[in-house]
Amino acid sequence: MAQFRLQGSKVLAVSLAGDAVKAKNGSMVAYDGQVAFKKMSGGGEGIRGMVTRRLTGEQMTVMEVKGHGTCFLADRASEINLVQLQHDTLYVESSNLLCTDAGLRTGTSFTGLRGASQGNGLFTTTVEGTGQAAIVSDGPAVVLRVSPQYPLSVDPGAYIAHQGNVSQSFQSGVNFRTFMGEGSGESFQIRFEGDGLVYVQPSERNTIGGEV
Repeated sequence: MAQFRLQGSKVLAVSLAGDAVKAKNGSMVAYDGQVAFKKMSGGGEGIRGMVTRRLTGEQMTVMEVKGHGTCFLADRASEINLVQLQHDTLYVESSNLLCTDAGLRTGTSFTGLRGASQGNGLFTTTVEGTGQAAIVSDGPAVVLRVSPQYPLSVDPGAYIAHQGNVSQSFQSGVNFRTFMGEGSGESFQIRFEGDGLVYVQPSERNTIGGEV
């Protein structure tokens, strides 16, 4: 299995010994050794995945990185966070997924109105199995715990990913900017309940559900 290690906080070094990883297309910044790159269709899920992603609007362009050596990956100077999966599923915005072990399965999952609030469809990318994944964030990501006693509400523009036995719902609410009169109307939040982790970034994307 490929070895992931961070070089600082914005470059991922992937050590390969004849194995492979799936990485965001164009994310290679340097490599040494004998390493080959091949663009993969449908987010690395083949023709079926390509059709599914086209129907759902959850776009992801992926390349296979394979060989012997070290490949260095980065994405527009974004912060990189490593996630360990153990027979687990990671739900992540496709734009925030940098790299996964080749053995991890990727797909799409219905997320309801949360996706609609961000204007990127009603689906999000899933990463399943055992291995490592690397996700990126605009600024250092914060990992927040969700427990049955303490549900969590998150701004859709700050949400990156979540994992664990967690359910999510979409709800209207009032955030700080709306309260101060700086928003353009009703704001929306994602509510997480259960037991797991939620990854958020300290920078907010623009959403259709009002300024956040």
